[in-house]
Amino acid sequence: MDVRGFLQAAEERGWLQRVATPVSPRLEMARLIHALGEELTLFEAVEGWPSGVVAGLCGRRRNLALALGVDEQTLLATLVAALRAPSPLEEVATAPCQECVVEAVDLGALPVLTHFAEDGGPYVTSGVLITRDPERGPNAAYHRLMRVGPRSFTARLVEGRGTHRAWARSGGDLPVAVCIGAPLNVQLAAAMSPEPGVDELRIASALAPTPVVRALGSDLLVPAESEIVLEGRLTHDLGDEGTFVDLTRTRDVVRQQPYLIVERITHRREPLYQALLPGGMEHKLLMGLPREPTIYEAVSAVCECTNVAMTPGGGYWLHAVVQIRPLGPEDGRRAIEAAFRGHTSLKHVVVVDEDVDPTDPAAVEWAIATRFQADRDLVVLEEQPSSSLDPSARQVPGEKARTAKMGLDATRPWGADPRAYEVVEYEPVDLARYTIRGDAS
Repeated sequence: MDVRGFLQAAEERGWLQRVATPVSPRLEMARLIHALGEELTLFEAVEGWPSGVVAGLCGRRRNLALALGVDEQTLLATLVAALRAPSPLEEVATAPCQECVVEAVDLGALPVLTHFAEDGGPYVTSGVLITRDPERGPNAAYHRLMRVGPRSFTARLVEGRGTHRAWARSGGDLPVAVCIGAPLNVQLAAAMSPEPGVDELRIASALAPTPVVRALGSDLLVPAESEIVLEGRLTHDLGDEGTFVDLTRTRDVVRQQPYLIVERITHRREPLYQALLPGGMEHKLLMGLPREPTIYEAVSAVCECTNVAMTPGGGYWLHAVVQIRPLGPEDGRRAIEAAFRGHTSLKHVVVVDEDVDPTDPAAVEWAIATRFQADRDLVVLEEQPSSSLDPSARQVPGEKARTAKMGLDATRPWGADPRAYEVVEYEPVDLARYTIRGDAS
């Protein structure tokens, strides 16, 4: 579902709020998005921009479920199915994203947000960057872009990931296309981490119909229903990138990163720019939700996995809870080790039984309190690959961060009497039978 179709469907459900007061993209809009609770919002009057800006597109699971045409409870199963069976792409000759073509590029004309006063510059945070690896083929992924000139950004490339590998192998400038306001299924697929060589756009196609069109200046295929496409190239010249407030709401360091030169902009008529708040719920959900199916697949390879939940306290990135149906005494430990393989940036994981809701922090803590023994059920792994988003990890410029990882097996001890670990519930009563007076608060 493209952005416009989604907004219409969301407004029919009463999910969309509109801001008619003129708002500045510099600091004001980010603060207002945060103050509004990151709800789905259309800014109708944006200083220096003739069209609208939309925020909160992917900020709720219900939004993603609506865009995919599924129930919210089946999102994980839907993502797992798409990950297992990507679909072919339908290439079209003409596309909405190429209704207008701008050759005289001026990135200052776009309402790129400055989120915090100490930011290194205005940042594109919702851009899905399309590349083609000379060995592994097409790739779609999110990369923050700091505007540094009328035609240029510095692009944050995480070392060892798909875009970085393609850039390192290119031997010269790497053609890229940055899609802003891509259909929601594309945004979700671009946040996933399939096996190398699997095109994320084909995963998007498995989630919902995804027509693609060839970029005007390269052979790259881009989502035809994107709002804005920036065509250009990643160079091997480097410049400062940062400061940037990242997923964990801490400031990332300033790095030397490649310049991205924009050579052409194509867009729909009256294009909608997409704002995505760094460190906010939409950022967390877009990064974390696609990790759930990869962890689920990895754990399912070693035991019976029934659910996975990334947690808000871990930024939907560093912490997860895995629910399993143990069939042997080592399944909890196997699940811990597999979860770290399923998401290499994962730092801490808790494994629970089927009777514990992995999305309920109190239930998970209860399982740790009643089923976990540190001398028996704790797994600690030293010097493991980590995430640059963890400020406590050991960070070496140009290298993968390193950390210690911890897993807690909070499943019932194998062979124990299950009744000893059951929650005993009170029998219900009919309150209508009782006369109750006073304020119990």
